[in-house]
Formats: sequence, C-alpha cells, structure tokens
Amino acid sequence: MPEISRFLGIIIRMRFNDHPPPHFHVQSGGRTATVSIRSLRVLQGNLSPRVLGLVVEWAALHQGELLLDWNLAMRQQPLNRIDPLV
Repeated sequence: MPEISRFLGIIIRMRFNDHPPPHFHVQSGGRTATVSIRSLRVLQGNLSPRVLGLVVEWAALHQGELLLDWNLAMRQQPLNRIDPLV
C-alpha cells in the first residue's frame, strides 16, 4: 500500500483499486483507521483523539489532493506525495 504522507509519527497510505467511498488509511502508535476523504470521519478502526485531530486537520487542508490520489489509485497509476502537516 503506497505511502502518500508521513508526519509526527503518523503514516498515511492509499490502496490501489480499493473499495468506495473514497478514503485513506492511517497508522500511528500501533493503531489503524480508515478515514473518509469527503466527510473526514473514521469509517473503521480508531485513533487517539490527538492523532485523529491532526489527521483531520491535515486532510481538510489536502482534500483536493487526496481525491486526486484516490482517482489515480483507482486507475492504478502512481500516487502523488502530499505535504505533511507542519
């Protein structure tokens, strides 16, 4: 599963040809979650409140880029790196 961003110990990935709705995968501190790109809600798994807040803040800033990567992933094309939260 390609990594598209990494910041503050948080890893963001996206799978090629994954199931809808558009989402990304988060790994941090031994926890994992799947987060909707459009609603920014956790679809599956759980994250600590601190990590979830950082992920939602990052995703809100990069929603358009996430949707672009989702579309690339559905066509099995190389994904773009997305800037980390600074």
